[in-house]
Amino acid sequence: MNGTADSIIVAELSNWNGTAVKIPRTEIQDYAGDEISGAGVYFLFCQEDDGSNSVYIGESEDMLERLRQHLKDYQAGSENFYWNTVVAFTGHDLNKALIRYLEDKLVKEARECGRYKVLTKNTYSKTVMKASEKAVMAEFMDNVKLIIATMSYNVFAPVPEETDSRQYLFCKMASSGADAKGFVSTGGFTVVKGSVVSEHVAASLTDSKHASYYKLRLKLEHEGIISGRRFTRDYEFRSPSAASAVILGRTSNGNLEWRTEDGKPLRDTRT
Repeated sequence: MNGTADSIIVAELSNWNGTAVKIPRTEIQDYAGDEISGAGVYFLFCQEDDGSNSVYIGESEDMLERLRQHLKDYQAGSENFYWNTVVAFTGHDLNKALIRYLEDKLVKEARECGRYKVLTKNTYSKTVMKASEKAVMAEFMDNVKLIIATMSYNVFAPVPEETDSRQYLFCKMASSGADAKGFVSTGGFTVVKGSVVSEHVAASLTDSKHASYYKLRLKLEHEGIISGRRFTRDYEFRSPSAASAVILGRTSNGNLEWRTEDGKPLRDTRT
């Protein structure tokens, strides 16, 4: 809208009555467009201290006013998360019942995917909808997910699954009990359910230079993704080194630590 890629972006799809608007936090107060003056759903994108992603998914009958209220709530100390960017979706004929339904479905699906920490606490899950309305909202949701992904937010991208055709790599350290299995995936490196992390964490992982990996390990333990030193589900890291650092409990080079069954390091594979 302003001639730069890091400013306001408006996105539409042919034969769809919805509109998406991506706005940096810094431009909300002075935003003068009418694209988000009506009812819709919105995503507030944040980054946690450990570098992981989080999102607040909400709904409002006047989204621009609601977004400005978010800013006021943060300044007043009643909102404890800091978001950088909002992506808001409006559509013709959306009403309170429809946007409540959308918010509830989007929050549940985002939580199931587990890519982002979902900051939304409560949604209204008892909306009464006709079958025809649910069908229309299902299509609306599909378009929301398409545009969100196109804007490089993988909120709804499922974690890659194990397949027989994948080349698996292993990261082990007998002295600490670490024993993990994983594979290179689209978003980085996926560690497979059942992998075991080290019994202890080295001091090198807690220093300021590498503390983000230590915080990530604590976060995974807090969220139950790692429980009793074992991964409870598949989890995709941003890089092989992030995965190996969390698993080994020390600084590491994932391109060397992850190896094939015959001992070949990741950097020497075709993956």
